[in-house]
Amino acid sequence: MSTLVNYRGEDELCLGGSFSIGSHVDMYCPPSKRARIDTLFNFGGNGFEQDEKPSIEVLPEECLFEIFRRLPEGKERSSCACVSKRWLMLLSNIRKAENCKEVSASNDVDMVTSDEDPDLESDGYLSRCLDGKKATDIRLAAIAVGTRARGGLGKLSIRGNNSPRGVTDLGLSAVAHGCPSLKVLSLWNTFSVGDDGLSEIAKGCHLLEKLDLCHCPSISNKGLIAIAENCPNLIALNIESCSNIGNEGLQAIGRSCTKLQIVSVKDCPLVRDHGISSLLSSALVLSKVKLQSLNITDFSLAVIGHYGQAITNLVLGGLQNVSEKGFWVMGIAQGLQKLASLSVTSCRGVTDVSLEAIGKGCINLKQMCLRKCCFVSNDGLVAFAKAAGSLESLQLEECNRVSQLGVIGALSNCGTKLKSLTLVKCLGIRDVPMGFPVPSPCTSLRSLSIRNCPGFGSASLAMVGKLCPGIQHVDLTGLHGITDSGLLPLLESCDAGLVKVILSSCLNLTDEVILALTRLHGGTLELLNLDGCRKITDASLVAIADNCLLLNDLDVSKCAITDCGIEVLSCAEQLNLQVLSLSGCSEVSNKSMPFLEKLGKTLMGLNLQHCNSISSGTVELLVESLWRCDILS
Repeated sequence: MSTLVNYRGEDELCLGGSFSIGSHVDMYCPPSKRARIDTLFNFGGNGFEQDEKPSIEVLPEECLFEIFRRLPEGKERSSCACVSKRWLMLLSNIRKAENCKEVSASNDVDMVTSDEDPDLESDGYLSRCLDGKKATDIRLAAIAVGTRARGGLGKLSIRGNNSPRGVTDLGLSAVAHGCPSLKVLSLWNTFSVGDDGLSEIAKGCHLLEKLDLCHCPSISNKGLIAIAENCPNLIALNIESCSNIGNEGLQAIGRSCTKLQIVSVKDCPLVRDHGISSLLSSALVLSKVKLQSLNITDFSLAVIGHYGQAITNLVLGGLQNVSEKGFWVMGIAQGLQKLASLSVTSCRGVTDVSLEAIGKGCINLKQMCLRKCCFVSNDGLVAFAKAAGSLESLQLEECNRVSQLGVIGALSNCGTKLKSLTLVKCLGIRDVPMGFPVPSPCTSLRSLSIRNCPGFGSASLAMVGKLCPGIQHVDLTGLHGITDSGLLPLLESCDAGLVKVILSSCLNLTDEVILALTRLHGGTLELLNLDGCRKITDASLVAIADNCLLLNDLDVSKCAITDCGIEVLSCAEQLNLQVLSLSGCSEVSNKSMPFLEKLGKTLMGLNLQHCNSISSGTVELLVESLWRCDILS
């Protein structure tokens, strides 16, 4: 025991001998490698005392900033960002120009893990969308730091909810610093984001092409001017319900953003004629314009008519201060030569006189949509149809001064290019017998949609059928007044063969009209919607199974069909149904399971909602067996 040494605490700790902790415990240590001791201990007294090391957290932010900017982008910075929110926010505030130049580009080789493609979603092609509570500064900072090594985000969409912890200017600053390749920015309901945040985006994201601001009350002209001065590549601008954006911001956009092609301004009370006119007269390549619920007058529409040489799509809505003169001047100014699509909603200035002027001045107009234009009557509609020689699509919604005579007159005078006619909730149309011979037919019409027009009945439908023998698509949703006798003449007059037929909520139709439909058009019919036709029974399904060769979409929701009808469908070898809707068919039960499984060989969508006779167990079995089919239950 000569090797034992009684260690009493005066000497240093030695390896290869023995030592004593305190005065009672002896221990022998054989020779070994030097121990790694990360923490300093004091072995005196009655126990261990740990000496606290100085922490890096005690360093001021300036020092941490200097350390972080020397780290290579990629894993190293992402790892540091996970330490604390303080480190995350510091890292997110480092601009690209502030990176230490001594950091070699070769250090970024390890940014991508072995299971990632280094070319995937790089150089600003990453896209992120933050909704509700997920939209916070911390999350934005994390995204900015995490995606920075790949060029940052290319598209960012933020849908806030006015939460106290929502996105602020600080979060947008992090994006501006870390995502210089950002091209698309959308801010909705971000009440805490103001001019400072948008200005940071403008300074850091010079490649910005699309900006969408909706319900951003803290953003004013200052932020928009910063965008105009720093983002020359802007091609699309959407501003909605931003109460502090006015004329100055739009004027700056018009002066500086020469590539602007799309602009939409809605419900901004400070935007007046000066802002709109300056923008439209300066943006020479502007092709799509949408102006809604603004305090503009006839002057702005006159500017559109004179300077809109490049405009192809124009949407005007809720312009209560624009009179008939404004729309008339816009039409006769002859500046809208390229206008192909025009949509006007709730504008009192649209009258018979101004509508005819638009038809004469917009010689290449192909699509026209009028909604809630209460001063347009039959005379104006017919005059417009005569003047608009290039018109291909005409849509009228809630134009209650237009009657059956106006519709017939428009069809017979529209020329040879009209392909689509849509009437929605036009209460002025009444089903009255025609007291004159049938005018010249409109052989070019291919699509007829008459929805929720309660006065449109069998007599009107028969007249339209004689006028338009080339119809292929028919939508008669909500026409409670039509019967089998009214629809049959239309079916018989369609020489080209019907492809899509929607008869939703036509309550008075029976199996007779479906038998005629399948007999006359079974070889061309691809879509048939009978939702809510309560008098349709299994007899119609038998006719469909026997005659329809190309049908791929069938909706018999809330019809009086049973398991027998489903069985008949499943036995039709020529049927190749991809979508089948049986919603609300209470007579279809669990007995239809084998028939649905047979149909499921081709089905991509199956709607079994509100089928009370089909149990949840049956639905689960169908989900397992029809794994390719999307089943709603």
